[in-house]
Amino acid sequence: MALLDVRDLKTQFRTDDGIVGAVDGVSFSVEKGQTLAIVGESGCGKSVTCLTIMGLNPRGTISTGQALFKDRDLIGMESSELRKVRGNEISMIFQDPMTSLNPVQTIGAQLREAVQLHADTTKAAASKRAVEMLKAVGIPRAETRLEDYPHQFSGGMRQRVMIAMALINNPDLLIADEPTTALDVTTQAQILKLMNDLQRDFGSAIILITHDLGVVAETADEVLVMYAAKPAEQGTYQDIFYHAHHPYTWGLMRSLPRLAAIGQDLKPIAGSPPSLLRPPKGCRFHLRCPYAMDVCSQEQPPFERVEGSDQHFAACHLDADTQRQEAEKLVAETMATTG
Repeated sequence: MALLDVRDLKTQFRTDDGIVGAVDGVSFSVEKGQTLAIVGESGCGKSVTCLTIMGLNPRGTISTGQALFKDRDLIGMESSELRKVRGNEISMIFQDPMTSLNPVQTIGAQLREAVQLHADTTKAAASKRAVEMLKAVGIPRAETRLEDYPHQFSGGMRQRVMIAMALINNPDLLIADEPTTALDVTTQAQILKLMNDLQRDFGSAIILITHDLGVVAETADEVLVMYAAKPAEQGTYQDIFYHAHHPYTWGLMRSLPRLAAIGQDLKPIAGSPPSLLRPPKGCRFHLRCPYAMDVCSQEQPPFERVEGSDQHFAACHLDADTQRQEAEKLVAETMATTG
């Protein structure tokens, strides 16, 4: 049974210009010990999907659908009940630790608070747990660093503190929102290894929000590709990287920089994502899609199972033969540029 089962999730924001459909019909599940990556361009609904699950969207947000966590629906759950779940059974690593950590409280005070909010324990016991977690995430001199403030840590170390805080209560589900953004390559690799090691040690499920398919390749078991608030493609890591069926996924793959292609022009996806205030009729990607047909501008393609697969889904009007041929061509291009 899935630890988290999200069904037909929709989230809308009221703005002065109208209703923004930030998430439109997203479904997925994640099991304990599994990593699900949600990928797509900025503004596609990745973060809002997870903020909706956590109950952290602004007041006035309209959310429908289900998010069944251990058979309890988080959508519409009373705030008092949701607070017991957040930070205890489900934790989130936010994108920018400098704005997520309290600048006027020591790291130790913030870690102790995370423990004592959910457990009847002493300050000494909470401090001991805080030291254990700082050591677990690789922060040297953990005992003395408890009394330091966030600005006294480097960007990579602050991110480690955020991971320690998220895992301090041994959550069943960890949501990581762009955990390696703005970090150098070496620190990024260290953070990803740390998350993998801690998942192995604690058995947590992870939802990884990212736009970086390179990060996905190193961490994910399952992948959900989103475009303009809707699911475009979903499947295992192998499905997405070796048998992709959606033109948007092909575009993301082709836009990845590769060592063997140094000196060659990158291949970005032409155009820009549509406004979610007034999304285009039909397939939302058709205005940027080099494979677009007349039907694409008129009918939204169903998000349906790919022939021959139990876990692979895509929303595209292209025929199956063309999808397979383009997937094979993409794999051949990738092999050629990676040696």
